[in-house]
Amino acid sequence: MKGFGNIMKEAQKLQAQMEQLQAEAAKKTVEANGKQEIVSIKIDREVINPEDAQMLEDLVLAASNEALRKSKEMVQGEMSKITAGLKIPGLGM
Repeated sequence: MKGFGNIMKEAQKLQAQMEQLQAEAAKKTVEANGKQEIVSIKIDREVINPEDAQMLEDLVLAASNEALRKSKEMVQGEMSKITAGLKIPGLGM
């Protein structure tokens, strides 16, 4: 059982590191933060056409999805530093 105790200690250590990473990721932004929340949207005045709302909607949707993709990449990169690339079910974002 000594081996199991060491595994549990390592798991607890990893959990603490993951919690710290999540707290730190929430402070970082790439148009979205580490909590997958969009924090800013910039709209170029040149693309605002009151008669073409569909184009603006499409641009906002595309920009939002790109921001979320970058945010997920950022968090996955940080997590891989802790887990050394090990895939742990339930810890992916």
